[in-house]
Amino acid sequence: MLKEFREFLLRGNVVDLAVAVVIGAAFGALITSFTANILTPLLGLIGVPDFSQLAITTPGGAVLEVGLFLNSLVAFILVAAAIFFFVVRPINALEARRQRGTEETPTTKTCTECASEIPLVARRCPNCTQPQPAG
Repeated sequence: MLKEFREFLLRGNVVDLAVAVVIGAAFGALITSFTANILTPLLGLIGVPDFSQLAITTPGGAVLEVGLFLNSLVAFILVAAAIFFFVVRPINALEARRQRGTEETPTTKTCTECASEIPLVARRCPNCTQPQPAG
């Protein structure tokens, strides 16, 4: 049982997933720091208040940290945008380029008389013996 568990852990997919989670967490922390320490103060320069100080106190005394939520929302949008523009778009472009490179050139054509498939280089249809246009 331990051997199977070790094989499971050492599979490429599990290791790749673990690395992705660690890098994703670090990236998320980086974007959160960027939002809290750079973006929010810059927004203050153009008249937008510092979100981190924005809070609502309910009549029961509970404090709703709306500003912290807004900072988290901005951080999420930045992470999603970064992933889209720096991971998804380049991967899609690479995949499209790879697909273009694997397109097969046609080797057959359709007979103009009997509509059967014939070799592209055939000058006459082997089925109906009609002459075929070049190409």
